[in-house]
Amino acid sequence: MATTDRDYYELLGVGRAASEDEIKRAFRRLARELHPDVSEAPDADERFREVVEAYEVLSKTETRELYDRYGHAGLRSGGFQASHVDFGNLADLFSAFFGDDVLFGGRARGGRGRGADLAATVEIELVEAAQGVTRDVPFQAAVNCARCGGGGAEPGSEITTCSTCNGSGRLQQVTRSVFGEFVRTQTCPACAGSGRRVERPCAECRGAGRVVEERTLAVEIPPGIHHGQRIRVSGEGHAGALGGRAGDVYVEVRIRPDERFVREGDDIYATAELTFTQAALGATFSVPTLDGEEDLELPPGTQPGEIVVLRGRGMPVLQGHGRGDQRILVNVLVPRRLTDEQRRLLREFDKHTDDGTYEKTDGGLFDKLKSAFR
Repeated sequence: MATTDRDYYELLGVGRAASEDEIKRAFRRLARELHPDVSEAPDADERFREVVEAYEVLSKTETRELYDRYGHAGLRSGGFQASHVDFGNLADLFSAFFGDDVLFGGRARGGRGRGADLAATVEIELVEAAQGVTRDVPFQAAVNCARCGGGGAEPGSEITTCSTCNGSGRLQQVTRSVFGEFVRTQTCPACAGSGRRVERPCAECRGAGRVVEERTLAVEIPPGIHHGQRIRVSGEGHAGALGGRAGDVYVEVRIRPDERFVREGDDIYATAELTFTQAALGATFSVPTLDGEEDLELPPGTQPGEIVVLRGRGMPVLQGHGRGDQRILVNVLVPRRLTDEQRRLLREFDKHTDDGTYEKTDGGLFDKLKSAFR
């Protein structure tokens, strides 16, 4: 969860129309001022983490769009979580965010970059998980700006090669000493590592080349999937910078509880309730299965806790062959309220019973329960 509800633009000291370069420069300045390695102010650590969180949000097109539209509530609903990494020093901090090193040495980054992955969820019924289903999954994703085609420049304006770095996105400085030559590399400050100069940023995306939009993806959910498993859809995530490859979408499948069944692996369990006369005389009745209702015939003398196994009527084996079983636990209902006539008939019946009437079977109720849920 986010660690602060303060306005991110206010934390960085920039306006809402600030460019990426302005946001980056503001963050660099505040990070150098507030980092615990530098500042002795008592609240420096807290203010530093707030600034890091603000930069995390405003430096990425997708999270900035969410924040601009819906504020902190939009970030929370979109799954944003602030970093809790302990950046040991300023070198680690700038390397983590910028991948460059004006002061410390390192590798510049810029140009095309792969888009970020994103997560979505979908809920289905247990029967749908058994049969497989295709569902439309809505989510928000950063896509290439239609106005500028992802280039970040206003239509009709030019994108030129950065004259400072000659399009490389990096600057190298060679220092000679008695120990030899030392080469320091930094991201080009003029183009922020992209190797290009945009004179007129696109009015729609503010030069980012991407905007956030609502999308819907048809996801095929295979038969036998388990609750909490994720399906990866390649190349449908956030668009990459400057035409880079899009990230992936990970769809978490949640299966709603079904009051008729309990799932255990690929097997499912259900109960069947008989009156004590049905259990004594035998009965045919309908039981629910994943494939619909099915008639089940129980012989006379069916005992409480009896297990009836329907082979191959459970869940399909995910990415395999065959299906699990359905196990039905028989529950015999004993009447709670009897009329005088019913009591008389039962007493009459009891007079005519002997040891053979209640012949015991192998294994007690506890053994049957263990057999059912083994």
